[in-house]
Amino acid sequence: MTEANPAISFDDVSKNYQDGRVTVLDHVSLAVSAREFLAIVGPSGSGKTTLLRLVNRLIDPTTGTVRVEGQDVQTVDAVSLRRRIGYVFQGVGLFPHMTVAENIAITPKLLGWDKARMAERVDELIDLVRLDRAKHRDRFPSQLSGGEGQRVGVARALAAKPHIVLMDEPFGALDPLTRDALGQDYRRLHDDLGLTSVMITHDTLEAVLLADRIAIVRGGRIVAQGTPRTLMNSEQDEYVRELMATPRRQAERLHALVDRQTPS
Repeated sequence: MTEANPAISFDDVSKNYQDGRVTVLDHVSLAVSAREFLAIVGPSGSGKTTLLRLVNRLIDPTTGTVRVEGQDVQTVDAVSLRRRIGYVFQGVGLFPHMTVAENIAITPKLLGWDKARMAERVDELIDLVRLDRAKHRDRFPSQLSGGEGQRVGVARALAAKPHIVLMDEPFGALDPLTRDALGQDYRRLHDDLGLTSVMITHDTLEAVLLADRIAIVRGGRIVAQGTPRTLMNSEQDEYVRELMATPRRQAERLHALVDRQTPS
């Protein structure tokens, strides 16, 4: 897939509520290439999650066109569209009455996979997200740690072998060590499986470390986009400059701390 036919595209997309009185997205155009990892960063209420919800038709645009793999999503059955797009979100959302294996197998079951194929895929994914089959396969969500539950959420999103995975603050509720480990593991899966990933995050450092490209959203508009390196060296508007300076300041404070504590 080329830039002329991206994996996901937004063409002059707006989303309004309350009979047009509230604008959440304002004439957004954005393309996501196949196999790209895009992070969307911005303050609360800026329209980040709305962008994701438009991709799998949880909501529809007021104006403009959203395309997935070249198809206008308005012309595609919403249920079948969602079954071929993985979705990971904060809080995991596992079904509490189902085991880990049953949660992972939900979409393949809906697609009519036979039991042997589902069981094989479940075991493959448990291994892939670095859980223990014997320990975790038959556990219920209440018996998992936050990190374990989120790994199951990633496995569930990958179960039907989607090309595209959408993630809404997927690691935000985790402790720092687990968040970092799971972020790096997901990036490895993204590369190994050739996925197209779109991640919403409030954490600029997370976006810089994981993404190929970052889109910054503010007030329903994309105010900047580019590689992490490009944006961190950008002299664009003050908001973008300040936002992208945060990881640099964190790194400088860390280096200063380490230097003070290193014996001469």
